[in-house]
Amino acid sequence: MRKVIFCFALLTAVAGQARPWSGDEVREVIRRVNNYWQTNNPAEVRAFWDNAAYHTGNMEAYKLLKDQKMLDYSIRWAEHNNWMGATEPDPAKWKYKQYGEGQDFVLFGDWQICFQTYIDLYQLSPDERKVARAKEVMGYEADSKVNDYWWWADALYMVMPVMTKMYKLTGDTKYLRKLHENILYSDSIMLDSETGLYFRDGKYIYPKHKTANGKKDFWARGDGWVLAGLAKVLQDMPDSYAHQPFFCEKYTRLARAVAKTQQPQGYWTRSMMDPEQAPGPETSGTAFFCYGLLWGINNGYLSKDEFAPTVEKAWEYLTGTALQADGKVGYVQPIGERAIPGQRVDANSQANFGVGAFLLAACEYVRFLEHK
Repeated sequence: MRKVIFCFALLTAVAGQARPWSGDEVREVIRRVNNYWQTNNPAEVRAFWDNAAYHTGNMEAYKLLKDQKMLDYSIRWAEHNNWMGATEPDPAKWKYKQYGEGQDFVLFGDWQICFQTYIDLYQLSPDERKVARAKEVMGYEADSKVNDYWWWADALYMVMPVMTKMYKLTGDTKYLRKLHENILYSDSIMLDSETGLYFRDGKYIYPKHKTANGKKDFWARGDGWVLAGLAKVLQDMPDSYAHQPFFCEKYTRLARAVAKTQQPQGYWTRSMMDPEQAPGPETSGTAFFCYGLLWGINNGYLSKDEFAPTVEKAWEYLTGTALQADGKVGYVQPIGERAIPGQRVDANSQANFGVGAFLLAACEYVRFLEHK
């Protein structure tokens, strides 16, 4: 019966026909996508950002479906990495000021996103070893005097939600304080005051950097990281927090800017305000936007009347074009940091973080459909 439901939903979407979905049909899509990924990819891989971003989606799928196999997959990954990110033991050697994959880049956000999943797993089954490294590393960052940790847009998904999860875990307001200090620095180097969108990092600030047509170059996955990160932060942030209105305003302004740049086919092009820079569909940015907007509708931050058409079109793209019959999620731009003219992205272009983004959007879409 599940296969019948899935095939009907998929064939209708592939035919390009908008149709009402049920929560059960979307749940079947989630199962198909996640089973495909987990069957074809081992859990025993490193704790770097791309794998960790997948697990943020997998954990959301587990929370919705309560599928033990999905939970076990994330547990295996965490155990394989000893519940750590980068493993250098000496804080005097910890780095973050440039890109790095070495074990000494402990304070670099791409090695910290794993803590989101470790904390989630701890909350399901408390065991201090699951969060010991998170407390050591994030406690060090929260206590430090510098605030220039988040110098690229991706970090706002990788680490901002870790800060609010650490607050919920420990009750220590230093994590909320550091969250605000760090994002003020990010805003000073990446936020475009005119649009509310984020440039990927300081290299791409307009007019120093422009598209081939001379326009501002906002990278879809980069702004997708930010919108999704803000949704996760607001979800865990106490209403009593003094800077909650600051984050709320930032989120809602970004959401409106994102909605304005959606293409008629439902996706966002890799360069959001210049579709000609890298034409055609892209899934990771689209899925993160779909998730971020759906979360806002579901939690009362965004108007359903205003944003539902945007998310419905995005969902049509995600299931009608990005999703393949075997459960593969295609049209994901490979690892990078910008919209690259001439780069090929097609139905076979898949990636762990793209699956994670798809799962986040699909889980939130179930809640949207069943929201009372």
